[in-house]
Amino acid sequence: MHHTHWAPHHNLSPFLFHCQVEALLASEDYGKDLASVNNLLKKHQLLEADISAHEDRLKDLNSQADSLMTSSAFDTSQVKDKRDTINSRFQKIKSMAASRRAKLNESHRLHQFFRDMDDEESWIKEKKLLVSSEDYGRDLTGVQNLRKKHKRLEAELAAHEPAIQGVLDTGKKLSDDNTIGKEEIQQRLAQFVEHWKELKHLAAARGQRLEESLEYQQFVANVEEEEAWINEKMTLVASEDYGDTLAAIQGLLKKHEAFETDFTVHKDRVNDVCSNGQDLIKKNNHHEENISSKMKGLNGKVSDLEKAAAQRKAKLEENSAFLQFNWKADVVESWIGEKENSLKTDDYGRDLSSVQTLLTKQETFDAGLQAFQQEGIANITALKDQLLAAKHVQSKAIEARHASLMKRWSQLLANSATRKKKLLEAQSHFRKVEDLFLTFAKKASAFNSWFENAEEDLTDPVRCNSLEEIRALREAHDAFRSSLSSAQADFSQLAELDRQIKSFRVASNPYTWFTMEALEETWRNLQKIIKERELELQKEQRRQEENDKLRQEFAQHANAFHQWIQETRTYLLDGSCMVEESGTLESQLEATKRKHQEIRAMRSQLKKIEDLGAAMEEALILDNKYTEHSTVGLAQQWDQLDQLGMRMQHNLEQQIQARNTTGVTEEALKEFSMMFKHFDKDKSGRLNHQEFKSCLRSLGYDLPMVEEGEPDPEFEAILDTVDPNRDGHVSLQEYMAFMISRETENVKSSEEIESAFRALSSEGKPYVTKEELYQNLTREQADYCVSHMKPYVDSKGRELPTAFDYVEFTRSLFVN
Repeated sequence: MHHTHWAPHHNLSPFLFHCQVEALLASEDYGKDLASVNNLLKKHQLLEADISAHEDRLKDLNSQADSLMTSSAFDTSQVKDKRDTINSRFQKIKSMAASRRAKLNESHRLHQFFRDMDDEESWIKEKKLLVSSEDYGRDLTGVQNLRKKHKRLEAELAAHEPAIQGVLDTGKKLSDDNTIGKEEIQQRLAQFVEHWKELKHLAAARGQRLEESLEYQQFVANVEEEEAWINEKMTLVASEDYGDTLAAIQGLLKKHEAFETDFTVHKDRVNDVCSNGQDLIKKNNHHEENISSKMKGLNGKVSDLEKAAAQRKAKLEENSAFLQFNWKADVVESWIGEKENSLKTDDYGRDLSSVQTLLTKQETFDAGLQAFQQEGIANITALKDQLLAAKHVQSKAIEARHASLMKRWSQLLANSATRKKKLLEAQSHFRKVEDLFLTFAKKASAFNSWFENAEEDLTDPVRCNSLEEIRALREAHDAFRSSLSSAQADFSQLAELDRQIKSFRVASNPYTWFTMEALEETWRNLQKIIKERELELQKEQRRQEENDKLRQEFAQHANAFHQWIQETRTYLLDGSCMVEESGTLESQLEATKRKHQEIRAMRSQLKKIEDLGAAMEEALILDNKYTEHSTVGLAQQWDQLDQLGMRMQHNLEQQIQARNTTGVTEEALKEFSMMFKHFDKDKSGRLNHQEFKSCLRSLGYDLPMVEEGEPDPEFEAILDTVDPNRDGHVSLQEYMAFMISRETENVKSSEEIESAFRALSSEGKPYVTKEELYQNLTREQADYCVSHMKPYVDSKGRELPTAFDYVEFTRSLFVN
């Protein structure tokens, strides 16, 4: 093919134009590559433009030809032939131009396809260089970076797949459509497909290798991590520091324990790492040899660390045992040293109490030794035996230390026994002294008590109240004198004890403040007191004899005076004057006055008794066995008798006046007086309220029966008259005044009393029985009625048994 440059010539004749264009269009040069095809296409475009321009000229030419044929000047057929030839050749050129255009386009497609294929081949080649790399990373980070890049590449391949497929589809279509370069197309297509497949295979292979490298690098990282931990711990367990003190060794053992716990965890991790390595080998990881080597190295290091740890632990325990032995030995030695110091004393006590205190301490000390023997000594010996049996590296030092301890221990026991012996000897010595002290103290105290009692008895003032008392004192003194021989023996014993105590040359007796010198002084003093006592007793004897005579004289007069008082009181109160005289009130008054003068005359006798009493008081005589009467008592009784005589006189004068002025009979007054004396049991000349109430009832007063403590307004109204100041007693004078006033006020009350007695008798009979009286009256009232009522005599002159005439009795009470 020749490359002809087309340059249009618009001035060419159609014939020349046609010749020249035909020559160009007949060319077989369709370009050797895309650039030459593009040049040919540009030229063909220029040619097509020129043909188009010539088509317009040809139209003009045809018009000219048509004009020429209508004229007669030219040969029409020639013009027509010429015109047809030109038109025919132009159509041929057009057809050739279209054909060339089609072939140039096909050539362009073909060369464009080759260009595209070349680009893809170049891209594939470039990527093949990347995926063919033998660099799979030297560490985990490197592998991870390469994996990221590879992932991006795989993504790029996947993204490029449609472009590859487009090239293949274009090639297939070209191969099917055209015969130009068909074989080359097919050959290039086959080669392209092969390259693409190879690229994909290499990419997959590299991806797989990178995955394996990642797993391997992770495995290596784990191995290195464990190896780093093992190396670190190897340095630790290889340390020669086994501790200088027990605290340090315990700290190191604790650290080693923590290490062993950590080591157990790491051994499990190593097993996991090795298990992972085995899995990688099974999966044919391309680092198989390295994996096996690293596993072997790791296991070797674990084994080495295990051995080193076991050796360190053994040495730590061995050193701990030795330090523990030394520490316990130090404790034992310190304890023994402390006890040795406590035995370094010369204090064996100053007396029994201090020796016994020291002995108690020594026994406690010995008990402490025994307890320590069973615990401290036994433990250190057992520990020594255990370490020697285990063939401890420090066996010689352990044995020597133990022997030294045992020597000190034996010496301590010996020293303790020696001290105890000395203390027991001191105790025996002081016990003898103590016994002497106690015996002396006890006997001295007893002797002193006896002396104090004797002194108290001997110095007690000799003041007696009777001859019997002084006689008893003298007898007691004689008995005391006879007992002195026993006291003399006790005194001699004390002197002997004092001599023995002084022979021991000890301090003063702690149990008593008595000394022999003081006791000797006491004994001498006693002899003096005894002599003084005897003089006192003789003096008192004489005094008591004089006192007894005075007592007898007083008693004689007092007894006689009391007898006279009693007889005179009886004479005045029991009605003796009434019996002696004619019985009239005037004769009674005279007799009473005579008796009262006699009473007054006896005052001189009372004066003599009072003088004797004063003498007794002066002699300090407080009691008198010969009489029960005292001066004061007799004076009071004489005074009461004197007042009684005066009251009796006044009462009789009152009765005489009442009889003469009120018309009360002398018999009634005598009855009142007799009734008073009947109830005055103690002859005191007075009635208490209860006696007064009984007396009134006996005289016929109808007083209601009331319980004790219940109000009795009727009787209280009577008391307001006879005992307004409520002194508890009613005198004869008050009684008689009351009775005389009542007698004059109630003269007409006989009918009422008679009616009362009639109510007591059954069926209103004119008599009352003894039973009826006692059933309805108080005992005192009934007794009075029975003693003063006459027996009842019926109309025929017969007496009825136990029947009393209350009518006659009532009327006799109210006779004027």
